[in-house]
Amino acid sequence: MTTQALPTGPDPEAITRAIREIYPETDVVQAMGATFFSLDPEKHWPNYATIVTTDEHDEGAPSNLARPGVFRLNLGVGRATFERLVGSIADPDYAAFGRVVPHPVYAKQLWISILNPSDGTFRDVALPLLAEAHDRLATQRARHRLAGPA
Repeated sequence: MTTQALPTGPDPEAITRAIREIYPETDVVQAMGATFFSLDPEKHWPNYATIVTTDEHDEGAPSNLARPGVFRLNLGVGRATFERLVGSIADPDYAAFGRVVPHPVYAKQLWISILNPSDGTFRDVALPLLAEAHDRLATQRARHRLAGPA
């Protein structure tokens, strides 16, 4: 299991504030030790990002989120981005800070994770991935609205 000092970077509240500032239409819901970011204020789903502070929703505790101050930022990205960033990682260290890894549960749905991103990782890596995750969901929603009811 990885033991490292916490990197200096945004905490979950700072990330939530950043998301709300950049994407004011985002619906934010907190429940079950997690923060969920969606574009649907009625159903609160699907999400384009989540922040979790507990391992209780994972099988085992791959990210070891019980460590003080540890959290995981999760983002739903496109297949090309997923493959480019994490597609070749055979044995990810889910408990390492600041690394982009496949989500320990939802990798098959093209979700990636970063534990406690540093300031630089948040700015240079997470924010562009967050933009992709947000824009993918916004595009899907717009397509469904244009298609209308079946």
